[in-house]
Amino acid sequence: MRAHVNLLGILQATWGGMGLLLAGSLVLLAGSAAAIARVSADPLTAVFTSVLFVFFAGALGVAGWANAWSGRAVRAHKPQGRTLALALAILNLFVLPFGTALGIYAFWVLLHNDSRALFEPGTQGAA
Repeated sequence: MRAHVNLLGILQATWGGMGLLLAGSLVLLAGSAAAIARVSADPLTAVFTSVLFVFFAGALGVAGWANAWSGRAVRAHKPQGRTLALALAILNLFVLPFGTALGIYAFWVLLHNDSRALFEPGTQGAA
């Protein structure tokens, strides 16, 4: 199970990195919408769009950072990483199709008895 835990950590960190990249692209789109608002005769729609982009960029940034951090913590066999990865797996289930697959894989790996032993404080090198 050690190989599966390591792979899950890599996948979780990669998923977080993708979320951070998407958040960055939404920030750029928000800037473009704000620029359109400055030259538009009716700027309300562009301002609303810009605010929505910033809101979703913030949410994706937080989720991306949490996924990336939990991926690194899972690879280091930290109990907090396992707990956070399980919590994020619930949220990832709703992100079709890749988040769903990652969430199911996270449940399968992290709830297995052999992988639980990896995250117990006194048995970092066992299993």
